[in-house]
Amino acid sequence: MNNDLLPVEALIVVDIQSAFVTGDGAVPDAVRLVDRTTDLIARARRSGALVVHLQNDGPAGAEDEPHTPGWELHHPVESGPTEVVIRKSDDDGFVRTPLGSLLTDAGVEALAVCGLMSEMCVQATARTALARGYRVVLPHDAHATHNIPAAPGISDAVPAAVVSRVAEWGLGSDVEITARAADVHFAALPPSGPC
Repeated sequence: MNNDLLPVEALIVVDIQSAFVTGDGAVPDAVRLVDRTTDLIARARRSGALVVHLQNDGPAGAEDEPHTPGWELHHPVESGPTEVVIRKSDDDGFVRTPLGSLLTDAGVEALAVCGLMSEMCVQATARTALARGYRVVLPHDAHATHNIPAAPGISDAVPAAVVSRVAEWGLGSDVEITARAADVHFAALPPSGPC
């Protein structure tokens, strides 16, 4: 884990939607996750970094079905040239979305990824960012998931914290993992032009 990080120019906030952080469907320790992501967003905004909220469009009947209460983003969005919402329907925030061109046009070279779910959308988005040559920072205390239930004859239940750690490990040695979101530093977007 890295506690001496260089600044990043973008924050990717993955699927912090009401269904996943409030009520019966909330991930374990959702209060901590919301606290950490709130702080990351506030510091990124103050620094002039790009803030991208990814919002998952679930299928009909899902907790995150578009335009249902569970689909709504939990964090307020300050729409403008350095804060945007990108809707997606795939785990990977780059698939069939403008995320890649947005980051390129903004001149981003390094980004932090936080949000939900660790082993699905967070990992998939971070993996593609790494493959595209971005420096990727993953704050350990700013992503989360659900417990995996026991599977008879296969395994006991797997606690959410273990699933999240395995998701980090699965990204390999190129991702920069820091124990605390508070250790992530932000820099203003380069003066290459507006988003």
